[in-house]
Amino acid sequence: MNVEESVSNLPKLTWFKSSYSSGEGGECLEVATGAGAVHIRDSKDITRSALAASPAAWTAFVGFAIAQAP
Repeated sequence: MNVEESVSNLPKLTWFKSSYSSGEGGECLEVATGAGAVHIRDSKDITRSALAASPAAWTAFVGFAIAQAP
């Protein structure tokens, strides 16, 4: 499920930033879980559309990102 959804069309979600985020205005993503989807948005502009991915796709992405980390 790689579709963009308008933030206004999403139900009330609880968004999370990585604990590695410095909070100094860096480039961060926020993630929220919903019914059957993981939602991803730009933390610097939360009014823009969020990306929705299936839980399986998100798990694969996180696994890949961890494997690529130094």
